[in-house]
Amino acid sequence: MPLKHIPKVLSPDLLHVLSSMGHGDEIVLADAHFPTSSVCRSGPKEVRADGLDIPTLLKGIMKLLPLDAYVPAPVAVMELVDSDKAKNMPTPIWHTYQQIVDAAEGKNIHIEKVERFKFYDRAKQAFAVVHTGETAQYGNIILKKGIIVPSD
Repeated sequence: MPLKHIPKVLSPDLLHVLSSMGHGDEIVLADAHFPTSSVCRSGPKEVRADGLDIPTLLKGIMKLLPLDAYVPAPVAVMELVDSDKAKNMPTPIWHTYQQIVDAAEGKNIHIEKVERFKFYDRAKQAFAVVHTGETAQYGNIILKKGIIVPSD
C-alpha cells in the first residue's frame, strides 16, 4: 500500500537509501551511459531506476532530501570534456537541474562542474549510485545530503 506524500517515482530501495544517508553523504543520479555497476564494485549501493529520466527522479528526491547548506556547492555535474567544450556543446539538462534544485531549496544553489574522471572517482566514494534511463549528454548529477533544521 502506498504512503501519503511520497513521490511514486521513488522505489522502496531508493527511499531506504535516502533515509540511510547521513549529513555529507552523496548520491549520484547517473545517466543511461554511466558505468554504474563498475563504479559500485568499489562500495556505493547500486539502485536501478532504468525507466526514469533524471529530472523526474530529481523532483521526487528533492521533495525529501535536504541539500548540505555547509558547503559552497551541494550539487555537482560532470564537466564537458575539452573536445565538447571546443564545440560549445549545449547542456540544457543543467538548466533543468538548476531550476529543480533552486525551487526545492527556495534559493539559488551553486552547481559545481567536476572533471570527468574526478567525477567517476567521486562517484566511487558516494553512498549510492542510481542508474536511470536518462539519455541527455552530461546528465549525471551528484547531490550532497544536508540536515533538516528543527523549527522552534
